[in-house]
Amino acid sequence: MQQILVSDLTEQQAADELAQLAADMQAYDIAYYENDAPLISDADYDALRQRNMAIEAQFPHLKRADSPSDKVGSKPSQAFGKVEHKVAMLSLGNAFSADDVVDFVARIRKFLSLDDSQALAMTAEPKIDGLSASLRYENGVFVQGATRGDGQVGEDITANLKQVPDIPQHLSGAVPEVLEIRGEVYMDHQDFAALNARQETNGGKVFANPRNAAAGSLRQIDASVTASRPLRFFAYAWGDMSAMPATTQSAMIACFAQWGFQTNPAFVQANSAEQLIEHWHTIEHQRARLGYDIDGMVYKVDRLDYQQRLGFVSRAPRWAIAHKFPAEQATTILRAIDIQVGRTGALTPVAKLQPVTVGGVVVSNATLHNSDEIARKDIRVGDRVTIQRAGDVIPQIVSVSLEDRAPNAPAYEFPTHCPECGSVAQREHREDGTQDIVTRCSGGLICPAQARERLKHFVSRRAFDIDGLGQKQIDDYWAMELIRSPQDIFTLKQRYSDNPPDIWRYGSGSKDKIGTLKGSAVKLFAAIDAARTIDLDRFIFALGIRHIGETSARLLARHFGSIEGLQSQMATILQGDMLARAEIEAIDGVGNIMVEALIEFFAEAHNRETIEALLRAGVTPQALAEVAQDTAIAGKTIVFTGTLEKMTRAEAKARAEAMGAKVAGSVSAKTDILVAGPGAGSKLKKAEELGLDVLSEDQWIEMATIS
Repeated sequence: MQQILVSDLTEQQAADELAQLAADMQAYDIAYYENDAPLISDADYDALRQRNMAIEAQFPHLKRADSPSDKVGSKPSQAFGKVEHKVAMLSLGNAFSADDVVDFVARIRKFLSLDDSQALAMTAEPKIDGLSASLRYENGVFVQGATRGDGQVGEDITANLKQVPDIPQHLSGAVPEVLEIRGEVYMDHQDFAALNARQETNGGKVFANPRNAAAGSLRQIDASVTASRPLRFFAYAWGDMSAMPATTQSAMIACFAQWGFQTNPAFVQANSAEQLIEHWHTIEHQRARLGYDIDGMVYKVDRLDYQQRLGFVSRAPRWAIAHKFPAEQATTILRAIDIQVGRTGALTPVAKLQPVTVGGVVVSNATLHNSDEIARKDIRVGDRVTIQRAGDVIPQIVSVSLEDRAPNAPAYEFPTHCPECGSVAQREHREDGTQDIVTRCSGGLICPAQARERLKHFVSRRAFDIDGLGQKQIDDYWAMELIRSPQDIFTLKQRYSDNPPDIWRYGSGSKDKIGTLKGSAVKLFAAIDAARTIDLDRFIFALGIRHIGETSARLLARHFGSIEGLQSQMATILQGDMLARAEIEAIDGVGNIMVEALIEFFAEAHNRETIEALLRAGVTPQALAEVAQDTAIAGKTIVFTGTLEKMTRAEAKARAEAMGAKVAGSVSAKTDILVAGPGAGSKLKKAEELGLDVLSEDQWIEMATIS
């Protein structure tokens, strides 16, 4: 079965697929950014992101609060201190063809209202496949270094970055008082091969690829380990600056070189999309001889005043894009298809491959997503398959060699029963009679896989994040029947401190020590006690409610202020109060799909009891702190309607968001300001009926300028 065209999706199909994409891509982000152990290839990830964006474009009202389109990176590790970026470290949009690049340049010209006679200078440079880092200098002295993290908060790895020879400790010449340089830490091929040879000789870890080696080297608690690794650094951007020494991207790069940083020699200026594409082909042909991994070219608008006008959309700047190279390919044999069961009951097929080297990396697994993916490509066990890799460890299966298929090879039959609990596994039917793309176990919490996975989610970094209680411990404690539900975690000390199981007791040592609690158990109980106080959004996220991600949990937390407030509202909704339901649906970023998920969750008595049991066990969710902003419209909700004649709609929205406002697509009682241009219709009428503030475009521009 082929993947349904976006244009042919029903609204329910679109909502379900967006939910699945959000969940899958969150898992992939954690693996890539936090664990330095990617679960999916770059090409496969990019394809998922493109699919997500295409569905959102077709159904903009279904865009989720936890949409992958709005996310950058992943949360910083708890192993290092946190650094809040004064200027967010965002990601880049992608181009995959020459047409995409032409469209990118055309969009910029349209946004800036430039005609063909007006020049638009661009820059191009290789996209290094390493680990992004931000370096802060004060009076020319390196004082702090951090990873990207989730774009807002990164990891403090200052001591480790000081070990990288390409990163100067003191800058040359006249520099701004505060200077934040951004770039990529990487490892070249020759150094990588030598490092792996040493690691193998010494019985150490052999790295899968240079990117993982660089990331792992920077995330060392002992900086001397980092110092022993052959790391390099290219500077290509900046963050917080006390003064700007130049007015163009190219002049800024020249400043970097003057100050003592390494900049990429393949950096060039261009005046058209055609010149950008020509340079892309040049570097593509040189790629194998560069000596380090790149996965594309980055194009940026050269003039900084243009960059400022263009601003940002979601997770990326409008003025830059990454033009990706094609993925590398190889062939191998599909040995088996395993089925993994997730916390929502989703059955995910995983291809087990005969190990093969692709681009210098040995790979043996591929995620097949769902039964449709297997049927669409007609993938069968024993097939010779072509796999594709674009820089990561686990590839995607591109195609099957029918010529090499055994004549009697049976078609793969997707399980009709859960491999973990034996319950019926089926694709849910939507209201329109169509089926969901995901096959789910119907066992719910009687399914041990679902219950275990929900517990793992509950203690994950973005949820309760309990030190000493990770996925392995959950598996161990589940097998020993120490933990079977979230509330069991917070009664462990009460139940077992006086009579601990063998896993927590000293079995040897002095007579007084034998049988007493191990130090690790004492630390675990202390960590559990510390976790009883948790931010409300993390508490809601930890519950594992389907379709409720981090962002939507934060929206609910800010709206209700307490778990009791959310419980009360859901109780009212369950009694049939449609006004109470409408209130939640009106929250910007929340919609019908999320409300249905909340209703489904709170309708189950065991879920309500879990919350109450957690509260009885001393878990205390805390209301989120108010966001402090100092503009006239900070925290207000603005809707734009009609035709804006002096500012593009995109530019107006970007300006409003930069001033701390939220921009909504529809008018409701929660709306604070409606900006109405010529041709305003139903939105203006509704705003007038509600007595909302209505501004003309001139009034809006005056407000935006003053603020």
